[in-house]
Amino acid sequence: MFNVEKVRLAGADVELPRMLPIEQRYAAESVDDLEGTLRAQVAEHDRAHPVSGKRIAVTVGSRGIAQLDRIVIALVGALAEHGAKPFVVPAMGSHGGGTAEGQRQVLAEYGVTEETVGAPVISSMETVVITSLADGTPVHFDAEAAQADSVVVLGRVKPHTDFRGTHESGLAKMIAIGLGKHRGAATLHRHGFEKFDTLIPEAASAALDVVPFEFAVAVVENAYENIARLELVATDRMLEREAELLAEAKSLMPKLLMSDIDVLVVDEIGKDISGAGMDPNITGRAPVNADKFHATPIKRIVVLGLTEHTNGNACGLGLADLTTQGCVDQIEFGSFYTNSLTSGVPDGARIPMALANDRDAIVAALHLTRGPQERPAKVVRIRNTLSMPRVEVSEAYAREVAEHPDMTALGEPLPWQFDATGRLPKLPPAH
Repeated sequence: MFNVEKVRLAGADVELPRMLPIEQRYAAESVDDLEGTLRAQVAEHDRAHPVSGKRIAVTVGSRGIAQLDRIVIALVGALAEHGAKPFVVPAMGSHGGGTAEGQRQVLAEYGVTEETVGAPVISSMETVVITSLADGTPVHFDAEAAQADSVVVLGRVKPHTDFRGTHESGLAKMIAIGLGKHRGAATLHRHGFEKFDTLIPEAASAALDVVPFEFAVAVVENAYENIARLELVATDRMLEREAELLAEAKSLMPKLLMSDIDVLVVDEIGKDISGAGMDPNITGRAPVNADKFHATPIKRIVVLGLTEHTNGNACGLGLADLTTQGCVDQIEFGSFYTNSLTSGVPDGARIPMALANDRDAIVAALHLTRGPQERPAKVVRIRNTLSMPRVEVSEAYAREVAEHPDMTALGEPLPWQFDATGRLPKLPPAH
């Protein structure tokens, strides 16, 4: 096997700039009482549409939604208080390695288990075909959820990482892809992401016509990974309301406020951070439909590692220019390739140049951005594309930070804190 330790760095003479901790400020409205908000909304629904005696399937996906365990526990509890018999079904397409046990494990890592929520967690990859689209495409649906008296769709509404439309990542996708399990997800992905702007709402609408849905719970997050909106949505308004919430979610998204970037250092990527590992809405890099994603210009991206909750799924690593051998060693190729094959997009599964350690990868990236004229390097370091309020920038940004109304320096410039093996401790999360 190739030994990355023997690589002779062409940029070994590169001087690493000192880094300045800064704060980026965004809109910060949030829901203070998650449990109370859910209880009140479920009670209002129950007065008009009693749930007593109903066996209700509650969907839970694989994304790292803020306070997911609290939301699920409160939602299940509120339904039970009104006499319903709720149970949880994983709704995550092919995630979790495309296996029932893998998807159960994903939920457990988020704190969603039978013990914590007080209700059964029924994980199965079995589906039934509930209807077909106009072109004959079958619409698959989780077999356990299909046998329930009704279904509650819980999902975060946000911009998708691979396509643009009125419905991107949210309730419609949870129905069409999440509840479709591996077979359903693979079936729809064969159409290609260029069709998703119409295919997703069409498949969701078809499911809504034949499956008894109780209601949806839509989650919208702000840039601080807090919940800005937690809303019970009536079934007959689900698709209409989701389109409105998507516009709100886009307005609340974080972004890099710098004018341009030579090197972006990303401590970690993962499916719990973004469907693309690192959000193209932040980086401007997408495996498909790249022309539809606009962000701060970035010359090179370095990815240092994977999140714990991504379970070795390095989806999106191929969008980086450089990484580390340590990151490559974290990959569990079964889930990584299952996800990439199901989506039909191999680009994100490519392995970029992997250097021996964090320091070497950053030095190599700086070398690759050198121009004919020596100038201070513009380097930005983030923990991940969700943790954006607190980041580090090189001294070259000092004036830009001082003059920007939404950026503030939090201290003095400091050298990089590599350990004896050339590795960095991760930046702390934003909250």
